[in-house]
Amino acid sequence: MSDQLSLPFEITSFVVLGAILLFDLLYVVKRPHEPSMKEAGLWVGFYVALALIFAGMLFWQAGPDYGQEFVAGWITEYSLSVDNLFVFIIIMARFSVPRKYQQEVLMFGIIIALILRGIFILLGATVITHFSWVFYIFGAFLLWTAWKQATDSGEDEEQESGLVQKLTKKLPVSEHYDGNKLRTTVNGKRMFTPMVMVFITIGMTDLLFAVDSIPAIFGLTQSAFIVFTANIFALMGLRQLYFLLGGLMDRLVYLKHGLSVILAFIGVKLIFHALHENELPFINGGQHIEWIPEISTGLSLGVIIGTLVVATVASLLSPAAKQAKIDAELAADIEASRHPEEKAGIEER
Repeated sequence: MSDQLSLPFEITSFVVLGAILLFDLLYVVKRPHEPSMKEAGLWVGFYVALALIFAGMLFWQAGPDYGQEFVAGWITEYSLSVDNLFVFIIIMARFSVPRKYQQEVLMFGIIIALILRGIFILLGATVITHFSWVFYIFGAFLLWTAWKQATDSGEDEEQESGLVQKLTKKLPVSEHYDGNKLRTTVNGKRMFTPMVMVFITIGMTDLLFAVDSIPAIFGLTQSAFIVFTANIFALMGLRQLYFLLGGLMDRLVYLKHGLSVILAFIGVKLIFHALHENELPFINGGQHIEWIPEISTGLSLGVIIGTLVVATVASLLSPAAKQAKIDAELAADIEASRHPEEKAGIEER
């Protein structure tokens, strides 16, 4: 925690954000439905405005450095979360989750993501405080993640699906959903519904996302408070964004390449920071390397925003995006023409 941020401010922030998340959860549980474009747009706009207001409060409370760190961290985590929506869409389609209950599944995923990221943030902050050389590891990991992101062919998703099947092959799972229930009765026998498979897959996916995203934001700020609040705001509204973007997700064909550039940039930034603060005896005799430049938060923010703008514009103007839109519309027409019983019988495992 920063000495410039008062403890009452931090506690109040967590209480307010916790209350908002609780309200969002209860809203989904009490009223499961597929939100309209207008409803989803209003909620996304509300959460974005809330994040910007919070950034303004940080500028006022702790100065421009902390405000910029939050904005850079929030945009980075939000971008990674948007990329995660691609995987959520695949999971929803693979298990044929009824649209009415997709909000609840997404909310479950967000809660699990918050818990896992909270654990990783606490561990990361503790390690950074005692071992400055960990920035070398974080930087190298982000460079590897960036390369993997840029060259991803979808094989990991198939491997993950196979792992879920192995972990759950002995579970008695029914063929059809029973509303949003996790357990149902089929011919007098108690069984799990496919919703359990969905939750397990979402949970495993969230774990991988947490491992990838936490080192990225620690490359922009070392304040555990800013890291955690940036993650909360990035996950807020993600459920509504899923419905708002809809077919647009298929058209962002260069988003993963833009994110790989951002992760690589932050990886280099971390390695530069590690060299500047070097304490490893086999590097420069354990002395700091003063001539290594420190990349400022302002420059990081500019690179992050610029990269996302270029990736988005290039995606929407590319022939690949237009073809993806046609394919998505065709797939939607085919899905709409299916008989409900046939749709419910799609293989979900």
